[in-house]
Amino acid sequence: MPQFSDIFRLKKKSLVRGTGLALASLWISFRVSGFPNTHFSLGLVLVFLLACAATWDTARCLQKRWSFYHGGVLLLLYVDLMILLMISFFLLAPFSRSLL
Repeated sequence: MPQFSDIFRLKKKSLVRGTGLALASLWISFRVSGFPNTHFSLGLVLVFLLACAATWDTARCLQKRWSFYHGGVLLLLYVDLMILLMISFFLLAPFSRSLL
């Protein structure tokens, strides 16, 4: 049975750690980009890399055979991909204003 301290051990697989990192990186990206008046910030690149690490951590939890657990992990991976797209939008949106 997993314990609470397993969240902090990087060698162990943890859905809570991956999902928590992804949601935290989304919240940080909102704060760093200055949403709704987005501006470019190099800090967003670090947040994007943190979200990539969270997606990788979630993907480690996939199993070889399909089960409802496997399906739940796939849903969380789709959520992580949407978070990555949102952060990349925050990265690229300030450059679209300079083209107009």
